Amino acid sequence: MARPPNPAPLSFLWALLLFIAAGCAHRPVNAPLASYRPTEGYYFHTHPRPDNSPETLFLLAFSGGGTRAAALSYGVLEELRRTQILMNGRPRRLLDEVDAISAVSGGSFTAAAYGLYGDRTFEIFPEAFLKRDVQKVLVWKTLNPFRWPALFSSDWGRSDMAAAYYDRILFTNATFADFEARPGPFILINATDINSGARFSFTQLRFDFLCSDLSSYPISRACAASSAVPGALSPITLNNYAGNCGFTPPPWILDSTDLPARVRLLARELRQPLDRTNHPYLHLVDGGVSDNLGLRELLDDATIYRYTPAFRSRIDITQLKRVIIISANAYSDPERKWDLDESPPGSIATAVAAAGHTLNRVSFETLELLKQTVEDLKSRAGNQSELQFYPVMINFTNFKDLKDRRFYLNLPTTFVLPSPDVDKLVEAGSLLLRQNEDYLRLLADMGGSLPPSPKTGGL
Repeated sequence: MARPPNPAPLSFLWALLLFIAAGCAHRPVNAPLASYRPTEGYYFHTHPRPDNSPETLFLLAFSGGGTRAAALSYGVLEELRRTQILMNGRPRRLLDEVDAISAVSGGSFTAAAYGLYGDRTFEIFPEAFLKRDVQKVLVWKTLNPFRWPALFSSDWGRSDMAAAYYDRILFTNATFADFEARPGPFILINATDINSGARFSFTQLRFDFLCSDLSSYPISRACAASSAVPGALSPITLNNYAGNCGFTPPPWILDSTDLPARVRLLARELRQPLDRTNHPYLHLVDGGVSDNLGLRELLDDATIYRYTPAFRSRIDITQLKRVIIISANAYSDPERKWDLDESPPGSIATAVAAAGHTLNRVSFETLELLKQTVEDLKSRAGNQSELQFYPVMINFTNFKDLKDRRFYLNLPTTFVLPSPDVDKLVEAGSLLLRQNEDYLRLLADMGGSLPPSPKTGGL
């Protein structure tokens, strides 16, 4: 009688085939731009924002900080959605007046979800992302031996794997063309060019320097780049096609000799990709490396406003009566008692603390730069007496109760938090706005008032 075949060789063959197939993964390549079209694409100056008042410039900035930042910024959006103001004599949600959202790392997921889904965000985002154990899934995918050939290849890495996962759970194959087609705030997802340390924003304006078409680029990959913590996740790579689409940079970028120092720095950073021979690729990592608040891109745009006709065509600063910036800063400051022990902390703990201290100091300098930028804006507007500025800066140190403050400051920077902690963070976004003096002044000046509190908490 014939002996049945031994299944072991077949199982081994199957495993071998899967192992080989996993090693065939390649990163999606950003598409070249056939020809430069300054009126087509994802630009701030062409993006539709229906009924937004030309007298108000309203900007949101969402910081990095993993799920902690994503939940805090989501709470800010919820509070703005509940809040009614009067615009030209008619009621309007304060959220609908937002012109742009600039975000980094964890905050990028909230901003991108709102840019893509609008009000549907409040139905799907908590379960799809905030309360999902994203970190565990990414760790298990990394530990899966069938993924190792791809993960250790030169053309596909941990962030490419993460982007595919973000696409499956939240973005469902959406690209920047979907952002472009949806009226509402302009979404700025920020990363860092690890070669130069320069900030990189996913807008067609920046892709023009690469002669690349942003419209077909996946939103999930932009968020993966923005949250690609160096060491833990791999860079996201872009191909540089500079010189092949007819794009010519503005004169101030090519010759910035006589311009202010900050403008010269921006010009140098923007010029670098134009040398495609020496820079055929860009490797992008976490936006927090260059700016963990999400504010720098907004400040730089204000700095180069006078040199950028497209910005001037969209924002007439002589008409502005109010500039609103709400910064949701998920700053953390975990308690450490290292000074009580003669033995120093370990190398990993030291590296994490050093990075955190650097980010916090840079963030402080960014807030100081914000004040200078606003004063410059006022002087150029020519109507200093009429132009009102509302700098609504919220972070966990604003909590008056020490117990509350320590709870939020001790939350880790991860992509998983217990569901009750997520709820408290969302609530914090609302509570911190409601006790901010500049925010209350804004509501009074715009004919608004605080809506009923969704939950009482201790401030």
